[in-house]
Amino acid sequence: MAANFWISSQFKELLEQEEVDVVHPLDKERGITLDDFKLIKLNMTNYVAKLAQSVKVRQRVVATAVTYMRRVYVRRSMTEYDPRLVAPACLYLASKAEESTVQAARHLVPCIKKLCSDETCKYEIKDILDMEMKVLEALNYNLVIYHPYRSLSQFLRDAGMTDATQLTWGLINDTYKMDLILIHPPHLITLACIYIASVLKGEKYSNGDTRLL
Repeated sequence: MAANFWISSQFKELLEQEEVDVVHPLDKERGITLDDFKLIKLNMTNYVAKLAQSVKVRQRVVATAVTYMRRVYVRRSMTEYDPRLVAPACLYLASKAEESTVQAARHLVPCIKKLCSDETCKYEIKDILDMEMKVLEALNYNLVIYHPYRSLSQFLRDAGMTDATQLTWGLINDTYKMDLILIHPPHLITLACIYIASVLKGEKYSNGDTRLL
């Protein structure tokens, strides 16, 4: 495990937007466009959040699971890695990596069946465990994720904006609906969300300038 972000695998694997916005050739053959690709990942993000709510895990686990999912599809196709199975597999793996409460894949199976009535979603424990191994390989076994939440409290204290904690936290949650965590260092995402929060709150310095940090 890297001692800090700057020597971590996450930093070494940061990508450009053009590298993330690439549809795998196998998916192109099935008619999946870039817009479809982005929409599927957004729907998967929402699905992970719903599963997490059902099994009662922390937001950090959701963020880690979504990061895993988005990393997987930089390297693998949706044709080979079914999104409906990758989502719970990433959540299960993230719950272990973050030492959270989902201790067995069996806890996810009834939640999947409840959220998805489609016969194609009738996955069992073995399916989740098999996909977990495929996800691990796609991630090159690099599981430690540095999130924007980590520096939030300190930055808000430094800015004198502790009253904006809830708003900024919500903005950070929303960033996982995009691929920002694959492209930018987490502290920059935090600062951007604090800036947006300051604008939304309309906080001003005595000289009229918008409070940035």
